[in-house]
Amino acid sequence: MDTMRDRFAPVVSRLLDEDPRVAVVLAEIGKDGFAEARRRHPDRVINVGIREQLLVGAGAGLALTGMRPVVHTFASFLVERPFEQVKLDLGHQDVGAVLVSAAASFDWPAGGYTHMAPGDVALLDTLDGWTVHVPGHPDEAETLLRHAVAAGDDKVYVRLSVQSNAQARPVDGERFTTVREGRSGVVVAVGPMLDAVLDAVLDATEGLDVTVLYATTIRPFDAAALRRATRTAGADVVLVEPYLAGTSTAAANDALSDVPHRVMGLGVGRAELRRYGTVAEHTAAHGLDARSLRERISAFLGGGPGSERA
Repeated sequence: MDTMRDRFAPVVSRLLDEDPRVAVVLAEIGKDGFAEARRRHPDRVINVGIREQLLVGAGAGLALTGMRPVVHTFASFLVERPFEQVKLDLGHQDVGAVLVSAAASFDWPAGGYTHMAPGDVALLDTLDGWTVHVPGHPDEAETLLRHAVAAGDDKVYVRLSVQSNAQARPVDGERFTTVREGRSGVVVAVGPMLDAVLDAVLDATEGLDVTVLYATTIRPFDAAALRRATRTAGADVVLVEPYLAGTSTAAANDALSDVPHRVMGLGVGRAELRRYGTVAEHTAAHGLDARSLRERISAFLGGGPGSERA
């Protein structure tokens, strides 16, 4: 199966053909995937070289002229390194762009910590008006990329990853979907975390009686879906996110502010892992594999260690 990033260049190349407003801005990374598109549209496929601040600034400049820029590089170079330009060139000037990242939290461990960005979504949360898509499958990535480009002049972040669920699910770029219904808690699985969550709660020996919501658009946060789920499943909520643990706990708390509830945020820990390892080893080390998730979710829903009352 191809990866989300494998799907990215062909999809956006087609969008370049279909919409004269679309432009692509690159910083070396990913340029080979757009070689043919650049021959067809030399004025709308722009490679600024290894200059990430310029990458975002150029995208904002294109947006000021009425273009719809798609800006792409690794997450650490797209959100963290040029954050001032994201804040000012896009936010302060109130123009939109589609930021599309690769490498996610630890997709390329051999690249070291410079190529890891578990804090990207939390950092964007400090800014106003961003839509954040976190697809869990290449087909979902294609759908959400098209949603993002078509979203007028909105500011949209699409977070691509090599981690993927086995099958795609219908996504609309707005709402959480209910994958499973239960009566003893709600688990929100974000993007590529869904399969591990389902493996955890559907354990062959003793399944957990929980509702599972699937989120591929995490900002704006679908408060209505969470509230509906808690009416029958109770107000114990676990968020399982493929980036910094706790990123969405405030959003969940706000959604349930008028009812007694508990929220636990699971995700990538703050401690830096200083050995390169593999994606699977990083996943396990952060407690995001199915076995660890089952232990942590069970302990929380049972009121054991790790539970945190809101």
